Amino acid sequence: GAALVARNIANLIESQFADKPRGWQPLVYCWRGGNRSGSLATILTRIGWRCHLLEGGYKAYRSRVLADLEQRPKQFQFIVLAGRTGSGKSALLRALHGRGEQVLDLEALADHRGSVLGALVERPQPSQRLFESRLWHALGQLNPDRPVWVESESRRIGGCHQPESLIQSIRGARCVVIEAKLGHRAHLLLDEYRHFVDDADLLGPRLERLIPLHGHQQIKDWQALAGAGQWRELVESLLTGHYDPAYDRSMRTNFSHLGRAPRVHLGGTGAGAIEQAASELIECARAIDPASGRGDIRDAEG
Repeated sequence: GAALVARNIANLIESQFADKPRGWQPLVYCWRGGNRSGSLATILTRIGWRCHLLEGGYKAYRSRVLADLEQRPKQFQFIVLAGRTGSGKSALLRALHGRGEQVLDLEALADHRGSVLGALVERPQPSQRLFESRLWHALGQLNPDRPVWVESESRRIGGCHQPESLIQSIRGARCVVIEAKLGHRAHLLLDEYRHFVDDADLLGPRLERLIPLHGHQQIKDWQALAGAGQWRELVESLLTGHYDPAYDRSMRTNFSHLGRAPRVHLGGTGAGAIEQAASELIECARAIDPASGRGDIRDAEG
C-alpha cells in the first residue's frame, strides 16, 4: 500500500501539480479515513504549499452537509418573492442584494431559470451533490437574525431538488407578490431568453416537452410563431396558456401566506423600475407582521 501511494504521489506531482504557483492552497481528502490523503498532504506541505486536509474524508463531509441542510433552513426568516413568470423576480433579487439585503438565489445556485425552458445555454447544471454543497455554503454565509429574500420556486429547479427542510421553510414563510403587466413580462422574458431569439432551433425540442399538457396542435402553433419571428405573440401566448395557470395553481396550493401577502407593482422594464420596486419591497417587508404574514399593499408607481 505504501509503495502504491508513493508511486501515485510522484505521478500527481509530475503531471498535475508541477506548474502550480507558490500561493496554491490544495484541499486533499479521501473517501473516508485519511491515510492516503494524509501522506499526500504531508509531501505537498513539505514542497511549500499551504495544504488543507479534510478530516474524515468526503463521506464525513457529505454527512455534515446533509445534516446541516436538514437543520439550517429552520433558523431563517425567509421572505418569499412571489409573482408570475416574467415579473422580474430574479432581477429584483439582484437589486435587493445590491442594497445589502440577504438573498438566497436558488436559480443561480442551480444554474437554471426554473422552468421547462430554463436550462442555461452557456453551462450545464451542477450535480445534485454539488447543488447541495453550494446551498450549504450559501446558507452558511447568512445571518439568522436578519430576513432572507428568496424566490418562490418549485421543489425541482431543472434537475436539482431542494432539500425538504428548505422547501417547507420557504413555503411557510411570508410572501410579497410582484405584479406586472403582460407586455412588461413578455419584454423581460425576451431579454432574459435572448438565446432563443438568436437561435429558434433551440426552442422547438423544449416546447415538445409540453405536448402531454397541451397537445400536439398547440405545440405546433407555438413553434410556428417562433419560426415566423413573432416572439412577442409567442411569449404572451405561453404565459397566458401555460405558465400563468400552472404558477397560480402551485402558489395557491403550496404557499400558506399568499392570500394575505402585500403586493408591489412593477411599473416598467428598465433599471429604474427594478430599483423602485426593490425599495417598495424593503418597505413591505418592514410593514409585515412576522407572526401573521400580514402587511399593507404597496405600489411601486406611487
